[in-house]
Amino acid sequence: MHSQPHARTHSQIPALSFDDLKKQVNDGSVDTVLVCLVDMQGRLMGKRFHAGHFINGAYKETHCCNYLLATDLEMSTPSGYASTGWEAGYGDYVMAPDLNTLRPMPWLEGTVMVLCDVLDHHGAPVPHSPRAMLKAQLARLEQMGLTAMMATELEFFLFQPSFDAIRKSGYRDLEPISGYNEDYNIFQTTKEEHVMRPLRNHLWNAGLPIECTKGEAECGQEELNIKYAAALDTADYHSIAKHAIKEIAWQQGHAASFLPKWHKDRVGSSSHVHQSLWKDGENVFFDKADDLGMSSMMKSYMAGMLKYAPDFTYFLAPYINSYKRFKKASFAPTRTVWSVDNRTVGFRLCGEGTKAVRVECRVGGSDINPYLAMAAQLAAGIAGMEEGLELPPPFEGDAYSGDEGMIPVNLRDARAALLGSDMLRAALGDDVVDHYARAAEVEIEGFEAVVTDYEIARGFERC
Repeated sequence: MHSQPHARTHSQIPALSFDDLKKQVNDGSVDTVLVCLVDMQGRLMGKRFHAGHFINGAYKETHCCNYLLATDLEMSTPSGYASTGWEAGYGDYVMAPDLNTLRPMPWLEGTVMVLCDVLDHHGAPVPHSPRAMLKAQLARLEQMGLTAMMATELEFFLFQPSFDAIRKSGYRDLEPISGYNEDYNIFQTTKEEHVMRPLRNHLWNAGLPIECTKGEAECGQEELNIKYAAALDTADYHSIAKHAIKEIAWQQGHAASFLPKWHKDRVGSSSHVHQSLWKDGENVFFDKADDLGMSSMMKSYMAGMLKYAPDFTYFLAPYINSYKRFKKASFAPTRTVWSVDNRTVGFRLCGEGTKAVRVECRVGGSDINPYLAMAAQLAAGIAGMEEGLELPPPFEGDAYSGDEGMIPVNLRDARAALLGSDMLRAALGDDVVDHYARAAEVEIEGFEAVVTDYEIARGFERC
């Protein structure tokens, strides 16, 4: 096991420079470089390079099989993708390291990592690669003189046994690390500090602006908060942190799960996305003359999110299980309405003043790919601004009580909305929309082929 790390004292640690990496390789303190892309599911995939080889040439590019952006959670190779397949022979993509993302991984001895952009053999970004999708929407904002600042909340469950033990049990009789609701509970979370303290400190020392961790509203449920940042940085932070959570929990003999709903009687796990647009260092979502502090730009942006929420729900809820969260009185929304500081709605206005006013999208679960979730929301917000949409009045009261503006109730409905979205086809491209619609179809096909424990228990004797 690794010893407990101590956080450095300065406020934020820059990414590791390439020159500093070369020094660390030459003095022997670093011997391994993880060269990673982010796949469709938001996971880090790639290669472990000897650090000497990386600094001598592999820092320019390496290669990977193009099936990495056309798989399911189990890494199978389903047919039906236009971008690749057996008939095309499963060729290669180029992985181009973004040296701005170089950073240490302090929980792994002698190891640093770098994220890659995925290119074709002509040097063009692969349009359905998650990082490229987010970059494309950020480029649209840049043409408008705007930048997006975002933050994500990572909720997950810690379980007492290890991943191996849970898998060997057939994922039965799952035992969370704690025995009762630990929302904000300091005593209960003290018992989990052997996981959460190294998580906070290791990520801080890796250059992520970690704010805090806390207990969430269920047994063994945790939340990690990372300070808001430029949107691409936030997506990078989210993916690295999610990876680290699993590895550090594993090092301590526990399992960490981002499954949104692991038990029908337990609270689900979300990943709320906070967002605002900035220009010349100022939050252009803020207008002090407005009663709620909302600029006309913010109102149109939010109106776009409301109008197109069904279109982009797939990117916030990409699996069958994702939709099990959307229940009344669960703090997960069921409707695409907005309100002021109200946790029953899909979109919450929160924060006060020029720096803090923002919209929080509460639809996404803990299983989101942050690049895809952010790209789709930005596309909707940009559409709202371009169309000059007007924001309806804020909802008041319990949003669970109504039935208008409902979030798609299952993956099949979300896929249909994605396929039929003219807005997303214009923003992301037909090929990208069709690619992810096929990914949704693969998930549906896989689930429908399985006989579940529920079906057997319900009908074995009674049918």
